[in-house]
Amino acid sequence: MALSNFLARAKCALPLFVLAAVLLVGCTVTYKFSGASIDYTKVKTISFTPFQNRAPYQWGPMAAMFNEALSDKFVQQTKLQQVERGGDLQFDGEIVAYDQFNKSISSDGYSAMVQLKMTVNVRFTNNTNHEEDFERQFSSTRDFDATQSLDSVQEDLVTQMIEEIVEAIFNAAVANW
Repeated sequence: MALSNFLARAKCALPLFVLAAVLLVGCTVTYKFSGASIDYTKVKTISFTPFQNRAPYQWGPMAAMFNEALSDKFVQQTKLQQVERGGDLQFDGEIVAYDQFNKSISSDGYSAMVQLKMTVNVRFTNNTNHEEDFERQFSSTRDFDATQSLDSVQEDLVTQMIEEIVEAIFNAAVANW
């Protein structure tokens, strides 16, 4: 008798199971690991005017490192084709600040921690939707022990700050955050 009850319930549940399976197969779930929210039917190209280092304090490789990181981020995480100029999405701007500050003083009156700060001014133009255009500054800071020379930590810290700034620019421009 228990077996007949089970079979009766199974016959009723079978159509529901088949319907659920059909619905699951018919639906697709899309994950965007890059976080980009781009309508590729409208936006196909991207262009970058090289960012110049206009900061009063200069470190030679910084502008080239920034330009390469910004371009690489969009090439690797979007389907946009990079063009020399006139892209559907356009970026230009400049590095406007690169400074170091004493962050804390030790008991002997000397600097204990130093903060390095980088600021980039970005002009973004979306030629398919000008409501998304912006001009904004993005900054990042890193601290280092004052017993270390800036020369010994500069490349690593600048690389970290550039990564953070580029991520923020990417999110502001195409992730709609």
